Amino acid sequence: MMFRGLFAGVACCGVLMTAFSCTSTKTTNTARTAREQLLVSNAIDHALEKVDLSTVGGANLFIEEKYLEGVDKAYLVGSLRHRAMLAGANIVAKAEEADIVLELRSGSIGTDSADSFVGSPEITLPGMLTLPEVRLISRSRQTATAKLGLVAYDPKSKQLLGQGGVSSAQSDDNNVFVFGVGPYHYGTVKEEVERTATPPVNTAQQLPSQVAFHGAKPIGSAVAKDDAPAGEFQLTGDEQPAK
Repeated sequence: MMFRGLFAGVACCGVLMTAFSCTSTKTTNTARTAREQLLVSNAIDHALEKVDLSTVGGANLFIEEKYLEGVDKAYLVGSLRHRAMLAGANIVAKAEEADIVLELRSGSIGTDSADSFVGSPEITLPGMLTLPEVRLISRSRQTATAKLGLVAYDPKSKQLLGQGGVSSAQSDDNNVFVFGVGPYHYGTVKEEVERTATPPVNTAQQLPSQVAFHGAKPIGSAVAKDDAPAGEFQLTGDEQPAK
């Protein structure tokens, strides 16, 4: 009887522990936060907006990037190529093939942060007493600065084409807490996200949720799996090749 009662008690404890148990999930973050990457790319975009590329229209253009260092180099070069192509330039892979060489350099591409608050700091009183910090209003601010230099020259004559110049721009991201409530978010990053986070232009072009491959004959539109001709290969769910 004693063992039976002990077993019943252990079983009841197990049921109670199961009823009040909790589950935790594990999350991971990328090495660089999305906010930081948006800050840097936003500053780069603003700096490139000050560069007039209208004179490269119709020319073979080579972008020299050997003097370019820093984070998001690929985004900077890709954005400059995009803007040059929109201006009518023909991007070439070698300087020998170019009419114009556009030399790009970076003076600064990075972020800074600062925190401030309205309230009272932590105060240590005589007798090992400490008054805690009180924050009525607090703000965390992160900024990104991009300083880019550009110069253009003729690769054949080595003559300078214009004076070139330096373009600088800054982006910011701010979070405000009032009596611990927040964050209230504002800054150039928020403005860009709100401006670009629009619905898809053409929902009919969304990728299908099932996968199907066709044979060597090109097709112009999807074919219903029930009407697939011989030789087509259907990979949808657990289905087998079409016979």
